[in-house]
Amino acid sequence: MGSDNQKNKLNWEIREYHTESFGIFFRSGSLLFSGNSPFQKIEVFANDTFGKVLLLDGLVQTTEKDEFFYHEMLAHPACATQPSLDSVLIIGGGDGGTLKEVLRYPVKRVCHVEIDLDVISVATKYFPWLSEAQNDERYELYVEDGAEFLRRTEEMFDVVLVDSSEPIGPSAALHERPFYESVMRCLNPGGVIVPQLGSPFYHLDFINECVSFFGELFAEPKLYIGPAPTYPGGSWCYGFLSEGTDPFQVVRTLPPGLKYYTQDIHRAAFVLPAFMIDATVNS
Repeated sequence: MGSDNQKNKLNWEIREYHTESFGIFFRSGSLLFSGNSPFQKIEVFANDTFGKVLLLDGLVQTTEKDEFFYHEMLAHPACATQPSLDSVLIIGGGDGGTLKEVLRYPVKRVCHVEIDLDVISVATKYFPWLSEAQNDERYELYVEDGAEFLRRTEEMFDVVLVDSSEPIGPSAALHERPFYESVMRCLNPGGVIVPQLGSPFYHLDFINECVSFFGELFAEPKLYIGPAPTYPGGSWCYGFLSEGTDPFQVVRTLPPGLKYYTQDIHRAAFVLPAFMIDATVNS
């Protein structure tokens, strides 16, 4: 697939453009890994501020320094509000951060579906929390397309977390209505689906498209937001989709060791800024 230590060049810069005239850059002392899987280009580089950084097709997926913002906000609002956590499904998330957060709870079983085994292999080497999570006896890995898994499975889940990348390439189907119809078929009564939906600033039109069909599938779909320092715009949007679970009621004792998520953060995250309300709720 690729090789380690392909570059060791001081002041090497990685630039991710969010528009034609703006983006984010990292200065790196070394490129630790670069290779191509059957689905995408995978790179890991070192940065003095954020530690090791994982790129997929040139886009930042996770960093050692700030991964907890995104992964805690994707996993904990669903897990903390769910009385039953017998079975959790994670779709995507090959870096293992979401898995790490789910396993903090007394969940009986975590089913992880990731299409790209090479992402898991690289993350296992460079992001050690993944290798630790993979050794948990509650963990089951399925290397296949998430949409296809949902079409064929007869299993039911209390929580489904959609830790997808951008709605292009292998992740495109994970952002469409037929996918969510398949997820609903596999959701236990009162269960929760939480997808990541992108940047409230840069991806608002896409978020609004999702809200439109969420409203056709769920009685009261909710959005919430949280910080993500190395993602476009510095904040990120998530959906909270359920029939029967109160999104504002935390019913579980939170696990120790969290860096961002708290009960107060949970409640505040559902308070949307005016521009999002105008574009989504009031559209």
